[in-house]
Amino acid sequence: MTQGNTNRLLGIADPIWPTTSPIEKRAIELGYEAMVSSEPTGLRSRSLELGLVVIHLPRGGSIQSIIEAMKHFDDAVQFLVLTDTTDEQSVKTLDRIPGVSVNSVSDIASIAWDELFQQLLQPTVDDRGDEESNRGAQYVFVDPKSQHLLALIERLAVTKAAVLLQGQTGTGKEIVARTLHALSDRASAPFVALNCAAMPEHLVEDMLFGHEKGAFTGAARELQGIFEQAKNGTVFLDEIGEMPVQLQAKLLRVLQEKEVVRLGGRDPIALDFRLIAATNKDLKAGIADKTFREDLYYRISAFKLQIPSLMDRKGDILPLANTLAARHGLEHPEFSEAALRQLYRYSWPGNVRELDNVIQRAVVFANYGLIDEQHIFFDEPLIREEQSMTQQMLGQDFYASRLGSTPMAPVMPSRHRDLQSAVRESEYDVIMDAINSTRTREDAARKLGISPRTLRYKMAKLRESRVGMSHCA
Repeated sequence: MTQGNTNRLLGIADPIWPTTSPIEKRAIELGYEAMVSSEPTGLRSRSLELGLVVIHLPRGGSIQSIIEAMKHFDDAVQFLVLTDTTDEQSVKTLDRIPGVSVNSVSDIASIAWDELFQQLLQPTVDDRGDEESNRGAQYVFVDPKSQHLLALIERLAVTKAAVLLQGQTGTGKEIVARTLHALSDRASAPFVALNCAAMPEHLVEDMLFGHEKGAFTGAARELQGIFEQAKNGTVFLDEIGEMPVQLQAKLLRVLQEKEVVRLGGRDPIALDFRLIAATNKDLKAGIADKTFREDLYYRISAFKLQIPSLMDRKGDILPLANTLAARHGLEHPEFSEAALRQLYRYSWPGNVRELDNVIQRAVVFANYGLIDEQHIFFDEPLIREEQSMTQQMLGQDFYASRLGSTPMAPVMPSRHRDLQSAVRESEYDVIMDAINSTRTREDAARKLGISPRTLRYKMAKLRESRVGMSHCA
């Protein structure tokens, strides 16, 4: 394996050859560590390490199951779907999903893998302008620490100097880089991003500097490197601390001379770009142990920005949670005080990425727009049995009060056809208990830990579902 490639993990979902896949064989030859499963869901245990997932979809395979599985991977993961299906509509559906490439093949063993990976692992080029390119951004500048960061970003945006972003994984370093670009006078030019840890060394070199046609086997056409692609714009090098030392020397020369010579080429090409780099590593420690060049460090860090962890900017948690809930289909969520306590007390080692996962789970289990503490799952596995899940969602207190001091499995009437109807019926009972034991609806809402507006909304929804209809007048 190419030196320094131990973290270059490629996922392979292959139901036909899960143990002796030709995809795995070729990936290893190209310098990847390969993780193989018969289904995409089998790759999720290491999803944050994956840069590329190759999915073999044989004729007759379930496209919908693949689309659902993709939702559980990090947004940065690229997908390559190889299929021999004759269903053109299904292929078009997959091809329209951002980050997904579809290749129609009849014989996987005959694929020109070098050229295919070369095309797929192109760096991210965003030349849509600041408004559109930042539409999906999730960085929220509400907490005082975030507002201070935004003030620094606005100051640095008008400079031409290189900026080094430092912070834990998942804190939003790329979004900060995009914000810097959007606020600069280069906003109308491309923003080109490359993750230095997401691919083997020889591909990183090719992406950085480009190549001439015929420069090596498989180079069927010329390729512009990221510095050429970012003409008059911004280059963002993520995880620069993972860049091999040999490439660091070549990068330093490009930064000093503002020109590049493509692989296989002779003539230097003049460049005009602004560099933003990011890392979650201690680069000074890298200098000490000779894994990072000191001269390159000072070249890329004219200005340094420390991106605070989510734990250090708790004022951003609720607005972020609202934004993420809307992204997952819940436009106007309401969080109970108990749920907010859970979110504020948690340490968030995975930062915004982990919050995104937590909110996505909560949206699935939320009742009528209300997210309560029973809907907040951190890294503990979900309980899959229906009765246990119902008890988890409705809370232990409800069952303890109804069935004795020891929580028991709920007795579900025979008219319940599914879990959702059982939850609605139980929720109705809890609401009616609160109403019957208090003087006003406001008191009932207070006892339930929700607002009066939410109580009215939930009762209206229960009417629509015809749950306890005769009592809801």
